[in-house]
Amino acid sequence: MTGLSVVVPMLNEQAALPALIARLALLDPAPLEVVAVDGGSEDASVALAEAAGWRVIRTPRGRGRQVNAGVETARSEQVVVLHADTMPPLDMGAVIAATLADPRIALAGFTPIIRGPDKTRWGTTLHNWAKTWYTPLLFRPHLFFRGVRLLFGDHAMFFRRADYLAVGGCDPEAMVMEEADLCIRMARLGRVTLVRRAVITSDRRIAQWGALKANWIYLKVGVLWALGARRRLERYYPDVR
Repeated sequence: MTGLSVVVPMLNEQAALPALIARLALLDPAPLEVVAVDGGSEDASVALAEAAGWRVIRTPRGRGRQVNAGVETARSEQVVVLHADTMPPLDMGAVIAATLADPRIALAGFTPIIRGPDKTRWGTTLHNWAKTWYTPLLFRPHLFFRGVRLLFGDHAMFFRRADYLAVGGCDPEAMVMEEADLCIRMARLGRVTLVRRAVITSDRRIAQWGALKANWIYLKVGVLWALGARRRLERYYPDVR
C-alpha cells in the first residue's frame, strides 16, 4: 500500500508523547498510519497513543524486537522509525518518498539536532553527525567506501518495508545499537545515507548526564559494538525518560 507508516517504539514515554502526537497531526502529507509498539509501559503511554488514534501493539521490551514487530505489521510500502522524543519536519513524508525514489538507497535517515527547552547542544549534535562517518570508516572501511554511513535511533531511519524484511530486520535481542546492526544488514542492498534535512531530538540524556559523560557513553557503546560486543551493552546506556 502506498503512503507512509510511522513506527514509534515506546517505553514509559508519557512525557514526550504529547509533543510528538501534536507534531504528527500536522504532517503534510499525512502518514497512512502511526503504529506505536509498546514494550511494557507502566505509565500513560498506551492511553495517550490510543487517544491520538494510533494503532498500538504490544511486545516484550527490547527496541530491536519492538521495531521488528512494528515493521511487520505496517501497512505501507515505506516505513520510518521515529523515537518518541524526536520531532520530524512537517514534510517528512515527501522527503522520504523523494529519497526512496532512488533505487540505489536502501536505508536513510534525517540529520538530528539535539535541543532542549533552554539550549541547542551543538557540540553533541556535531559529534552525532561525525560518528555516522568515522565509525564505519574506522571499523567497516569496505562499507564506508560503498557509501554506507552508520545511523542511530535519533536519525529517524526510513526504508522500504520489503527490503527490511528481506534482510531479517533488527537483531530481536538488541536493547541498544539495533540501528547500527540494521545499517550493516541493509548495506547488502544499497547505500545507507543521511539526508540534508533536520529532525529535532531531545537533549534529555545530556541534561541528566552532562555533555562530557553523554558523549563518552555514546563513544564507548559505539566502539564496543564495532569491536563485536552485542549483548548487555544496555548496562552502559541507562534509561532516561
